[in-house]
Amino acid sequence: WVLTGNISVARAYHTASILGNGKVLITGGENNGEDYLDCAELYDSTTSTWTLTGNRNVARKYHTASVLGNGNVLVTGGFGNMGYLSITELYDPTTDTSTLTKNMNVTRAYHSASVLENGKVLVAGGVNANHLKSAELY
Repeated sequence: WVLTGNISVARAYHTASILGNGKVLITGGENNGEDYLDCAELYDSTTSTWTLTGNRNVARKYHTASVLGNGNVLVTGGFGNMGYLSITELYDPTTDTSTLTKNMNVTRAYHSASVLENGKVLVAGGVNANHLKSAELY
């Protein structure tokens, strides 16, 4: 193990996604057990540096972040100030912006998300008021 500097914001329950350019996008999470985070940062392995990026649209933890075939990242669900979330957004690494997109049908956190061979994203299970057996495609 080799230390590679500190992330800019202390966080847990976030996601880390490897982008097409080799950078790692860290988004969301929780800070000190109370604050849901909408901030994100990028790790550049060639320089071993962390850089804060623009804020996402929704503060959340227990979400998923899936890298799509076009390089964008689909962030789904989780838990935030509004409770369990159905809100989804797309992060575009070329413009460093996030855009809200169509909500999922079911609010969910602790779910799984898998990018399928056909480019669709399968979101399954998770929790809202109960454990879920529903699944949906983006």
